[in-house]
Amino acid sequence: MQHGNIVRLQDVVHSEKKLYLVFEYLDLDLKKHMDSCPDFANDPRLIKTFLYQILRGIAYCHSHRVLHRDLKPQNLLIDRRTNALKLADFGLARAFGIPVRTFTHEVVTLWYRAPEILLGSRHYSTPVDVWSVGCIFAEMVNQRPLFPGDSEIDELFKIFRFIVS
Repeated sequence: MQHGNIVRLQDVVHSEKKLYLVFEYLDLDLKKHMDSCPDFANDPRLIKTFLYQILRGIAYCHSHRVLHRDLKPQNLLIDRRTNALKLADFGLARAFGIPVRTFTHEVVTLWYRAPEILLGSRHYSTPVDVWSVGCIFAEMVNQRPLFPGDSEIDELFKIFRFIVS
């Protein structure tokens, strides 16, 4: 996939027993950026810029029938010079389409996992990535994770408690 908001694969190197994927270098990830900039939440223009780039990258993936399935701040890489943000780590990504495929529910880091996955659904689609983006956006604004559960059931309780409050 070639897009301005997706980390670029530059080379594939293989030896007899190993395969190495060489990606473009980016300075840091969104998590490290938020941790190193205590005033980050006070910069709505930068938050808006990052959110826009995340959404552009995900829209591109989805338009090419790819679910990322592991969106989290650590998988969003940033070029410090330009503030370009790129989606990375497609290790859990899957193609989707017709016929509807059955997926595992053991995906997405817990704090960014959509309720349908937490409830055990094996039939899901692009909304699971959109949920993760919403959680990341809330984390950028609030400087802390929205639903920092320590188990699947705790995560569901935190989500339900938030929804009914």
